[in-house]
Amino acid sequence: MRLLDPIKISYKNILAAKFRSFLTVLGIIIGVASVIIVMAIGASAQALILDQVSDIGSNLVGVLPGGSEEKGPPAALLGTVITTLKYEDLKAILSRSNVPDVTNGSGYVTGVATAKYQDNSFSVTYQGVSSDLPAVENINVAEGRFFMPEEETNLARVVILGADRVVDFFPNVDPIGKTLTIKNLNFTVVGVLDKKGASAFSNSDQTIFVPLFTAQKLLLGIDYLNFIRVKANDPQNVTRAVSDIKITLRQRHSIEDPADDDFTVRDTAQALSTLTSVTDILKYFLASIAAISLLVGGVGVMNIMLVAVNQRIREIGLRKAVGARNHHITSQFLIEAVFITLVGGILGIITGIFISYLAAVIIRYLGNNWQFIITGQSVIIATSVTFIVGIVFGMYPARKASQVSPMEALRYE
Repeated sequence: MRLLDPIKISYKNILAAKFRSFLTVLGIIIGVASVIIVMAIGASAQALILDQVSDIGSNLVGVLPGGSEEKGPPAALLGTVITTLKYEDLKAILSRSNVPDVTNGSGYVTGVATAKYQDNSFSVTYQGVSSDLPAVENINVAEGRFFMPEEETNLARVVILGADRVVDFFPNVDPIGKTLTIKNLNFTVVGVLDKKGASAFSNSDQTIFVPLFTAQKLLLGIDYLNFIRVKANDPQNVTRAVSDIKITLRQRHSIEDPADDDFTVRDTAQALSTLTSVTDILKYFLASIAAISLLVGGVGVMNIMLVAVNQRIREIGLRKAVGARNHHITSQFLIEAVFITLVGGILGIITGIFISYLAAVIIRYLGNNWQFIITGQSVIIATSVTFIVGIVFGMYPARKASQVSPMEALRYE
């Protein structure tokens, strides 16, 4: 039996029952397209996050509360609230006698509250930060000024507005000197930041910044930091700075065994590695969920093949009567099943690529630096899974067809 014969037969059968075949192929198309779309969006989102982290700078070091494995994500990134990191830790790290390679640093706490100015009211994210923040994150003040060092700790009620928040609250008014209400407390606007866009997990344009102690004591009622970010004097000195920070914090927290660390210190390179690992896990997990829809398509393939077996019993009997063996019949129906799934797979890949490209165009239009990424790996995975689905769900109908008795088949009506 030539390989093209069952393919030609399968093609004719698809045309003979167009609507039924369309529904069967549609299940495969949806499943394959879902895998392609999820992996494409996952890869693009991963690239966006990693680019944003890279843009922060190669000489930054982050300190988070809670220990972690060397390459694992810190507990603080998984939503666990840990209170071991204090303002005094930040001051110790900024001491040149402890960490001589660090030039600037900021502590961070974050909250959400309703902010008001006259008739304008919005739910906003606010950050309590240190006066060193502009130097740490390369943020520029467009109008007014940033916090004074003494305002960091004296509960000053002043705020700095991100570029988008100025438009929200003061669309046609100079904001400097105006009074903004957060949690029923009055704050004076002393500065406005240049537009910067999103970076890593935050967007300074949509954030309101308040002095660190003000956020801790007056707005949140806490005495710990969510994280610390410091800047090394040179990218080549980052590794030494990380080591010095660990030694300093172990001394402050009375930790002798590094395995007992209640903090995590990561530089930008380590953060990129960790984020890559985490986003890879999420990407493949979501792809596996999307691939479940291929099982539905596989059931449809099995169904249409079982129908084809019942409709072609006389054909099977005739072929057996003229010398066809069981493996010939099995191969024919199996190749037909694989052919149907591959047709759906190819159309699914094309559909998935088109929708992914359309999504990338829309997201870029909305102002995000979104890349259109289709990996060969996603296409290979989708094609391989489609082929396997064709074999697995085509095997039972093919074996059933091969077991048809020639005598019974020729008498079948």
